[in-house]
Amino acid sequence: MALYDRDYSKATYSQEDTARLSSVAFMKKTYQLLAASMIAAAAGAYATLPYETIEHGYLISQYKWAIFGFELFMLFFGIGMTRGKPTLNLAALFVFTFTTGVSLVPLFAMLIGQGKGGVIGNAFLMTSVLFGALSLFAINSKKDFSSWGKPLFITAIVILIASLINAFVLQSPIMHVAITALVLLVFGLFTIYDTQNIANGAYGSPIDAALSLYLDFLNMFTSILQLLGIFGNDE
Repeated sequence: MALYDRDYSKATYSQEDTARLSSVAFMKKTYQLLAASMIAAAAGAYATLPYETIEHGYLISQYKWAIFGFELFMLFFGIGMTRGKPTLNLAALFVFTFTTGVSLVPLFAMLIGQGKGGVIGNAFLMTSVLFGALSLFAINSKKDFSSWGKPLFITAIVILIASLINAFVLQSPIMHVAITALVLLVFGLFTIYDTQNIANGAYGSPIDAALSLYLDFLNMFTSILQLLGIFGNDE
């Protein structure tokens, strides 16, 4: 809020120009943090992948639910509790993204063990292209996507519940494919929604904005990776 308390009476920029410059700076910082978050996730996966072997008793898989629980804690409490404390908030973001990288290790190890390690790079490239295209669309579109938030959130909750039911009860491969495809669609739409919100100044800090985009990218990447792994199976 200090930005609005300053005296701009002698500034050479109009208020519209100043707002535009501020928005561009915010977006730039957001995408810098998004890139750093991806590096942290890659570091988490790289550091722990050697422990997902038979020699180490598939250590990451053994603790996957504990890792998932820690992810949820950091997402819903850890990052929130550190808001207003920039250094701690940034550290919480990177702890969370590092942990998400660790949580992907069982999937990476499975694909590598099946001789499909190249799928990981292909999935990342495809996700990057899709994410970039959706972001550019959101920034340049004249349409207001602000009403998408609640329906998308409700859909995401329903998908989460359905995926848990399928994982523990139904264990249906067909339902898994359907849920994975739906996740890709929903978080593609979330990318449009979140990007436009960031461009419109709806976020209080670049850290929160970067976290939203990171979650969109992560879920799309995981979905594409699983679909490529499934449909690349020769069996």
